[in-house]
Amino acid sequence: MTRMSRPVPPGHDGHDGHDGEFEFWRNHAQISLQPVAAPSILGLFGFAAATFVVATNLAGWYGDTVTTPQFLFPFAALTGGLAQFLAGMWAYRARDGLATAMHGIWGAFWLAYGILFLLVATGVLVQPVPFVALGFWFAALAAITWSGAFAALAENLGLMLVLATLAAGATCQAVGQIADISAWRTAGAYLFIASAVIAWYTATAMMLEGTFRRVILPIGKTRGPNVPGREPRQVIQFIAGEPGVKVGQ
Repeated sequence: MTRMSRPVPPGHDGHDGHDGEFEFWRNHAQISLQPVAAPSILGLFGFAAATFVVATNLAGWYGDTVTTPQFLFPFAALTGGLAQFLAGMWAYRARDGLATAMHGIWGAFWLAYGILFLLVATGVLVQPVPFVALGFWFAALAAITWSGAFAALAENLGLMLVLATLAAGATCQAVGQIADISAWRTAGAYLFIASAVIAWYTATAMMLEGTFRRVILPIGKTRGPNVPGREPRQVIQFIAGEPGVKVGQ
């Protein structure tokens, strides 16, 4: 119920501030909690694992760009796709619009990537060179992820860096695939690796904070404690949000 639509409690004339109103709702509200663990822990770990494995191949650390991706599609589709997409849907329950958008769109990408290279591996499709269509995939993802990186400035520095390096990598991949410039593709692969490493650190910091109930690794939060050893904000909030509900992660 929003402030605009709240009824005036009995005996409250609306002229003595909000303290009386909050006291009334505190005494009469029935709270039903459906807590969830921070979905971004799963989402960021799934993203980090899939991105690191695929990007190191694209960077030439192992295998090749012709046959090896055919063996990577199960890992990409399930670890980066299914895990991250599920995290996005659970982030929806946590009312975290940023996490819902980023995990949802990149989880969908990894599922599509896995299906694409499954078709390549089975001979249904032949991977073109340059892969212009894949370049346009990355162009769309880059635009969305740059928006997410800007929004993450309101959350924490760690998440912003994950999305900024990811968006930059997608931009380079888009240019490299569409224009067939290998240097751009290689630069994009290394930016993806950087994003994966930062995502691993950020997810680890969130997991440790949840298990130890205090900050272990700082991630540059813009709200809440960011100093190692400090306890996180309280789960149950009334004046700052809805009764018994914590918004976001």
